[in-house]
Amino acid sequence: MQTRGAVVRQAPGKYEVVDLEVDDPRNGEIQVQMVASGMCHSDDHIATGDIPVGVYPFAGGHEGAGIVTKVGPGTPNFAEGDHVVFSFLPGCGKCRWCASGQQNLCDLGAGLLAGSRWTDPTSYRLSLDGQPVGQMCGISTFCETTTVSVDSAVKVPDDIPLDKACLVGCGVGTGWGSAVNSAEVRPGDTVIVMGIGGIGINAVQGARHAGASNIIAVDPVAFKREKAQEFGATHAVETMEEAAELGRQFTNGQGADSAIVTVGVTTGDHVAQAFGAIRKAGTAVVTGLGDLQEVGVPIAISELTLFQKRLQGSLFGASAPSYGILRQLEMYQQGALKLDELVTKTYTLDEIGQGYQDMHDGKNIRGVIIY
Repeated sequence: MQTRGAVVRQAPGKYEVVDLEVDDPRNGEIQVQMVASGMCHSDDHIATGDIPVGVYPFAGGHEGAGIVTKVGPGTPNFAEGDHVVFSFLPGCGKCRWCASGQQNLCDLGAGLLAGSRWTDPTSYRLSLDGQPVGQMCGISTFCETTTVSVDSAVKVPDDIPLDKACLVGCGVGTGWGSAVNSAEVRPGDTVIVMGIGGIGINAVQGARHAGASNIIAVDPVAFKREKAQEFGATHAVETMEEAAELGRQFTNGQGADSAIVTVGVTTGDHVAQAFGAIRKAGTAVVTGLGDLQEVGVPIAISELTLFQKRLQGSLFGASAPSYGILRQLEMYQQGALKLDELVTKTYTLDEIGQGYQDMHDGKNIRGVIIY
């Protein structure tokens, strides 16, 4: 069938909305009519070329929710009409990582940027004028209708609004888990969150839920500093220099217990600033992405060794999507997790360019496409 979707034809490039052909689902697949898609910075990295992909054209979007319209043959546990949230990280349930409770590191993730099916690099589900089109993370939520593997879909209750639920497929779990799981924030801690966008704002939520006494949000944009305080930040400053000094004041000169890097385009210098702001045996968590080709972090090896500091990467907040997505939606229903307030503005698919411009201009915590 035909659908409309936003693709980049090359990088650097811009998203354009085109008419696509989408295949029917095969074994282990479902077809989903999208209801909403979050506009994550990672999809902008695809357009700028910071994150290279396996094939062009490439259909973006990896944070979405919708309703199942077709179920492939031999595909149990899903039915037409089911509500689903996509996980940008698939889970096979059988590899070493899934079996050991680290589903976010599932071996299927090796194909996230290939654009094709996980098990067959020649097999695609989208095409444009007969030419294969790659799918971001195998799902492409910037399409009105998409065909995906059930490894990437989590069924959710019908009474949860999908225009909010879409956010737990990436941004919420990534930020929240960066604080709770990766930084291992504890009651009474002093935490710095560097960069208050769709990920950082949820790191603030996570630090608050974990019981941190001092949560210092860092962002040069006044609007984002204000939003951080609405989500639980106790302090909000423009620079890491200010944040590091506050961290020392709260800890008798020792430094923050943890610093979480959620900058939209993360560089080695950002990581070094976070590393320098933490105490002995503290943790610097790196969640943000930048140019994947960039190598090097300017930190002193002696400080790493002699101060026993920890430099920790974080993918989807070190949580299992099939469990974490449902848990976060339960928290939302209980009033413990803010989702509605994350959405600064909604857009149509045709307004995707404006949505990303607003992100770059610092106007949005999260923009959401409504279909």
